[in-house]
Formats: sequence, structure tokens, C-alpha cells
Amino acid sequence: MVTDKKKDSAKTPVKQGAEDVTPEPNKIGASTPYDFNGKNLTPYGGLLPVITMLERLGFQSLVEQFLTSKRIPRAMDVYRFVLGIVLGLYIGFPRLNQLRFIARDPILTGILKVTKLPVQSTFWRFVNALHRNVARQILIIMRTMRERVWAAANVKLSVITIDTDTTVHTLYGQQMGGRKSYNPKNKGKKSYQPMLTFIAETREYVWGELRNGDRPTGKQIGDHLRNVHAALPPGIKVYGRADSGFYCQHAVEAYEEFDTRFVVSARKTSRLVEQLHQAAWKPSPKTDGEAECEFRYQPDGWKKEYRFVALRYEKPPEEMEPEEAEQYQLFETSQYKYRVFVTDFSESTDMVVWFYRQRGGAENLIKEANNDAGLAAHPSHRFDVNSNHFQLAMLAYNLNCWLMLFNREPQADATELQHTTLATSRLRFLFVAAKIWHHAGRTGVSYSDQYEEKGVFERLMDRLRRIAPGYSPVMVPVLR
Repeated sequence: MVTDKKKDSAKTPVKQGAEDVTPEPNKIGASTPYDFNGKNLTPYGGLLPVITMLERLGFQSLVEQFLTSKRIPRAMDVYRFVLGIVLGLYIGFPRLNQLRFIARDPILTGILKVTKLPVQSTFWRFVNALHRNVARQILIIMRTMRERVWAAANVKLSVITIDTDTTVHTLYGQQMGGRKSYNPKNKGKKSYQPMLTFIAETREYVWGELRNGDRPTGKQIGDHLRNVHAALPPGIKVYGRADSGFYCQHAVEAYEEFDTRFVVSARKTSRLVEQLHQAAWKPSPKTDGEAECEFRYQPDGWKKEYRFVALRYEKPPEEMEPEEAEQYQLFETSQYKYRVFVTDFSESTDMVVWFYRQRGGAENLIKEANNDAGLAAHPSHRFDVNSNHFQLAMLAYNLNCWLMLFNREPQADATELQHTTLATSRLRFLFVAAKIWHHAGRTGVSYSDQYEEKGVFERLMDRLRRIAPGYSPVMVPVLR
């Protein structure tokens, strides 16, 4: 058969690549089977950077050198007992009996080189045998660790600000040293009133002590501030801030002894109120006060007069009643509320007020230590044991601050340094699922390829592993 249709050869189509198979989501429900056959799994994979930092900075040698114990434990040596308690606090277990929840965790037992953590009674025998001077020994260890961290993390601050404050720990047992004193949230209950000082730029804990519930005396305040300055690196210009609980001659003299510029909130006295009534007030457009003033004044018992600056706030008509109760930092008269500061600053009033208001960060740091580091958990009825536990909790708090210095972004301005709280650090960097593996005589840790902070984690580990004896900087630029 003949056709007149034109013959047309079609081109052969190009072979297409196989389409990517879209993975189906995991279907987890009530009927999903489960078992307990997984081996060497841990939810605390973030302990690897912690122990890397401690090992590179020589933490073990410091503990063995400075910390003394009158009892020689058999289950573990002194260093591993201390490390086990501190890591337990860092994970979030402030009580010794809670360590049983992680007694067989493979990464923790691997760090401590045991198959299982000792029982609670063994830990109690260890902490009860620690001498009362161990609290000061831990402070010395932290001071040395801070020096090494600053050297390795390239921190060279020429100016720092120290914030000193007290907090109230309500006691619910028969702990030694408990007193019925200033306790606004639980009036009438016994409490401790520990005193703490932080570095505002790095948020590190510098010095502190557990105290009974009585208000600190002027001598105790002066001794605390002198210990703080002794713990700071030499050659640094220091600024100090403190609330009205530290308003005394001893505090001012301690600041002046070390050439520290200071701003301290004043407490209400009859002579100070007289000075406020006689002062020349003027409008204060750069602050939240309605008026401001400054004057020279020598309180009773002080050796010389100092500069006082004040803000005044007018009370609404319905509050025009005499107020005899002392307020916290903001005291009242029948007509006004005042905020008064004693300072050696020569700057304007608004700059003094601005500088003092940055001190609010210290209250947040104390709250973080209380809630996240287990500072408010006083496990024993003995005051010396609670004092040692207090310093161990603050050591766990400082671990987070030191890790954040190594984990910071490349920046040179300390004022831009961001603080990541211990609670947030746990969620981002500590609670990381991992598997411990053994092969050819080597032990390793495997993390999920879905870990969102993988890049940050690798950067941190690289910096920590480059720390060498001598603690030369492993980061640039210099943090100033």
C-alpha cells in the first residue's frame, strides 16, 4: 500500500534521572513497639566538651594539689568524687541521692573511669569527711582555673565591673546557722544569707561565702571585698557596684584601698533625710526621676565626706502618708520617694544612675545559680558541709561561663558578649543524644547527624583540643 504521508523520525527522549525518594516521617504512636536492647546510649553527650576543657586546663592536678580530705575513700579517689558531684550539679541534680539516676550512664562512668557510681551513703561519707577549709580551697582552684581560661580564651580585659549582692535561702530543716532575719518571701522562717560577687563582663563568679541568716556586719563586708580583689587578675581597673545592704564605711574603705571606683546605694537615715531636704534640687530630664541633686556628706562614723547623688519621685496624693518601714534601695518620706547613691564618680548624675542600673544583671545571675546550679539546695544539717556544697555548686555554675568564653563568636568587645544561661546551655549543648562505641582498642562518641548545633559543637571542640600547656590563646581576636 502506498501513502503520500511524509515520514518523520521522532527524536529519542533523553533518559531522566531517578527521582529522589521522599523519606517518610517516622510513625510513632501508642502501638509502637519498644525494647531496652540499646547499649552505651547516653542523653548527656555534651559532657565531652566539659571534660575536654577540664582535662586541658589541668583541673585534676589543681584538685589534687589544693583540696584536702581527712578520709581516704576506696570507691574512687578524691578528684573523681569531686568531679562526680560537680558534673551531677552541672547536669541538674543538686541532691546526692539524685545521682542514682545517672549511676550507670556510660559517658559519666567513662569520665570517672568506673562501671557504676557509688551509692548515696558513700558520697555522704565523703562530703562529711571534707574539712571546713575546703570551701576556701575550692575558691583558690576556681581562681587558678579563671586565669588559665582567660589565657587560653584570649580574654584580656583591662577594665572590669564587680557586682556584689546577697540572697536569701529559706531553710526547711534544722540546718546549723539558720536565723530568723530578713526574709521577705517567707517571713518568720529561718534562712541563710550568702554573699556573692560576679564579674559583670564575663558573668563569672569570683568570690562568695555561705553565711547565717543575720545581716552581714561592716567588717564582714570589708573582708569579702578584700578577698574579691585578691582573686582578681592584677593590673586591671576595677569598678564596683553594691546595693543598700552594703552601705557602710567598711565597704567604701575597701573599695578605696584597691583604687576601685564605686557606686553604692544608700540606706535611709535621719541625717541623710535632712540632707535631702536641704539640697538644691533641679529637673532631671535624662533619668526617670522628677528631680535630682548632689551634695557632699559625711555619715556618722565615716572618716571623711563623700559625694552623694539622689533622684526624687513625687508620691501620688493617696500615698501621702508617713512611711517608717525601710524600703529596698528606694526609701520614702511623707511626700517623696528617693533613690540615693554614694560614689567617687565625677561624672554627671544620669551617668551614675545609668551605671548602677546595669547591676540588675547580678540579680539574674544569682537567680540562675539558685535555680539551675543547685545553690539553694543545702543538703546537710551541718554548716561546714553546706559551705563546701555551696562552692561546688558555684564551680558548676562557672563551668558554663568558661565554656561560653570558648564558644563565643569572634568578637573583641566585651560589652557585646552574650550570656547563655545554664538552663539554655543544657538544652543546646548538654542534653545531646550520643552512643559510646569501642573498636580496635579505641573509644569514641557518635552523635546524631540531625543535631542542629553540629557546627557550633565542632568549633568548640576544636578550640578546646588546641589548648596546650602554657595556655597560649586558641582564639582570635582578643576580648577586651
